[in-house]
Amino acid sequence: MITVHHLNNSRSQRILWLLEELGQDYEVKRYERDATTNLAPPELEAVHPLGKSPVLEDDGWKIHETGAIVEFLVNKYDDGRLAPTDRSSVLYTRYNEWLHYSEGSAMLPILLRLYVSRLGEAGAPLHPRINDEFARHFGYISQSLKTDYLLGDELTAADIIMSFPLEAANRGGALKAFPNLEAYVKRFQALPSYQRALERGGEYAFA
Repeated sequence: MITVHHLNNSRSQRILWLLEELGQDYEVKRYERDATTNLAPPELEAVHPLGKSPVLEDDGWKIHETGAIVEFLVNKYDDGRLAPTDRSSVLYTRYNEWLHYSEGSAMLPILLRLYVSRLGEAGAPLHPRINDEFARHFGYISQSLKTDYLLGDELTAADIIMSFPLEAANRGGALKAFPNLEAYVKRFQALPSYQRALERGGEYAFA
């Protein structure tokens, strides 16, 4: 049985969505953020030393890091629908880029905005640079989205892993400058698999 250690309002929601798309049976072990600090509970440290979510358990494997979990699940359970099958192709390279870009680049300006906002006036000198980086990265995503989904007309795991930075940006209204990205978020959030994942995962403020 696949087990997902799932924290509310976190990146792990994407893993539930991926498993719904893959049609796999799985168990959700839920953890709740601290109401005051918004941090993950210490119980997650018993699952993995970092105390972060998601963590996936499957057939004796315990895997953390969203991108690694996505690759593991797609390699093991996908039938060729959610990832290009020819690993020497340009399409697969583009797919792989999005898997790494999601956490390696797209989340950075969002996190910088979040943390610097807590500094009040002391963080003001950093705002122009952060805003420039946000515009650069989300402008790039906007320009790259030429069809319904990132790699064409059909959903892939690249869309699933990119969902969280887009939803995080959209929650604060930052995607209003990118109407095609706003429409993209609404499009994937309306998918039956996405809705089933919400039912399994519980509270998710980014939907």
